[in-house]
Amino acid sequence: MPFWQIFHPSGTFEDTASKKALTEDITKIYTGIGLPAFYVVINFMKLPPGDTWVGAEIRTEKPFIRIIADHIAVRLENDDQIYKSTCDAIDKALKPHIADRGYDWEFHVDETERRLWRVNGLVPPPFGSDAEKIWAKENKPVAWEGA
Repeated sequence: MPFWQIFHPSGTFEDTASKKALTEDITKIYTGIGLPAFYVVINFMKLPPGDTWVGAEIRTEKPFIRIIADHIAVRLENDDQIYKSTCDAIDKALKPHIADRGYDWEFHVDETERRLWRVNGLVPPPFGSDAEKIWAKENKPVAWEGA
């Protein structure tokens, strides 16, 4: 599952429409490689004024958005070009929602061991498998033989 935490100051991502637009663009990154849409979980964490500090200085004059993404469903190959392509896809998804609005931002991606992951108590099917394609089609976890 990709699990995203978006830390943002008050005044940004205040309405459902802006959150929906961003989450749709993020979700497309993952459904584009065949993952079920329900794998993508995104939490917006609004921070009150004065709670964002960068370089030991308070950030109030220009919104600063900090994003943490955990990748569990698929681990990237240890290849510079694959890492670059992944970061480029994330930058592209964020651009209209963050960069084009003049916000500063930073993100990082962690990769968690897939064997430490369950969905509704089920072991998720292997990436690209027929069982995972069923999960994607149904957009929910479904009991499968390997679970």
